[in-house]
Amino acid sequence: MDSLTVSTMWMVLGQNQSWVSEFILIGFSNDPTTNNILFIVFLLIYLSTVLGNGLIIMLVCLDTQLHTPMYFFLCTLSLLDMSYITTTMPQMLVHLLAHSQIISFTGCWLQMFVFSALGITECTFFVVMAYDRYVAICYPLRYTVILNWGLCIQLTAGSWVCGLFSSLLHTFFTMSLPYCGPNRVNHYFCEGPSVRSLACMDTHLIEMVDFVLSVFVVVIPISLIVASYIGIAKAILKIKSTEGRCKAFSTCASHLTVVTFFYAPATYIYMRPDSSYSPERDKQISLFYNAFTALLNPVVYSLRNKDIKRAFFKVMGYGRMDY
Repeated sequence: MDSLTVSTMWMVLGQNQSWVSEFILIGFSNDPTTNNILFIVFLLIYLSTVLGNGLIIMLVCLDTQLHTPMYFFLCTLSLLDMSYITTTMPQMLVHLLAHSQIISFTGCWLQMFVFSALGITECTFFVVMAYDRYVAICYPLRYTVILNWGLCIQLTAGSWVCGLFSSLLHTFFTMSLPYCGPNRVNHYFCEGPSVRSLACMDTHLIEMVDFVLSVFVVVIPISLIVASYIGIAKAILKIKSTEGRCKAFSTCASHLTVVTFFYAPATYIYMRPDSSYSPERDKQISLFYNAFTALLNPVVYSLRNKDIKRAFFKVMGYGRMDY
């Protein structure tokens, strides 16, 4: 790409030129019967996700024994998941029953920004949770000293700042492209790659910007998580008893499961070239890390967690029980 082409691209970006005032989200199907079935399925998924994550937030807030760094981070993750799925799912449910699937240009811009901000915040927040497990296993006697409340709040706030700033860049570069038609987005929400494919100019430069952002918000967090678990594995191997090793590993299993379910599809969507863009496949993959991961989080974290179970029975008034 020569310098003249790059200059022209940036001139268009600076003018924020756009001829499209709204987009049409194609969704999954045009068949009314299929849409009715999908509506019921996705409504159940959405309600289960909100109730499951909301329950975790309520239990952590009400039970003083859960006022520890680990559960503070779990509470924050549940809040992120509730917000994350709410950014896309209610609108998709409306579009499944409505005759119109139109979203305004401003609405698309806002949805892309909020969705990306929450997703990137969750990406960086998984690093914080990995660090929490690292400190808990490698330095158990100093756990609450190292992860004091001041540091917990700073790490959480840092994740949010990273998410908001990165999302602002991603959304600005994507939505500043000229869109002169067509305006049919082959997706169920305004996700960056899907919208960008409709631009009326070469998007190679924007793809490079997105790739650099992806390195910072995907590759670096994954590397830090892997480094944390290498340290955790070394500490676990030093534990002499098999029971102690199993107990230490079980405290990390939930986090590893959720990280895998979230990062694998997100990495595919945002770190592959637009030339390999496949609308139908991308919709399915996006649905997995947007909806199903948020649904699985409370299940994964609560089924094997005795503290969560104890808090639940306590709040329900069942008193002491064997878990």
